[in-house]
Amino acid sequence: MSVIEMETDMANVISDETIEYVGILAKLELSEAEKEEAKQDMGRMLNYIDRLNELDTSAVEPMSHVFPVNNVFREDVVTNGDGHEDTLKNAPERKEDAFEVPKTIV
Repeated sequence: MSVIEMETDMANVISDETIEYVGILAKLELSEAEKEEAKQDMGRMLNYIDRLNELDTSAVEPMSHVFPVNNVFREDVVTNGDGHEDTLKNAPERKEDAFEVPKTIV
């Protein structure tokens, strides 16, 4: 399939209504020339996807990422205790187990 054939196959399938709808979803105001260009671009993308679908991927294991991804999070373990009392020692004024602050809403 030539490049010119690729550009026109799916572009003919994409309707003006589809381009208008995509423009609304993307909150874009497109001129007629931009709509026509977007139609051609979408056609090229869909043609490329069709070409990729022609590849034999039966021996390729499905994956969610190109690179192997491992859980890098550590176990959430408290190591230094609560620190509640040490924090409250810094309070200029304290009311029970909390900082006391001036009222800000009248």
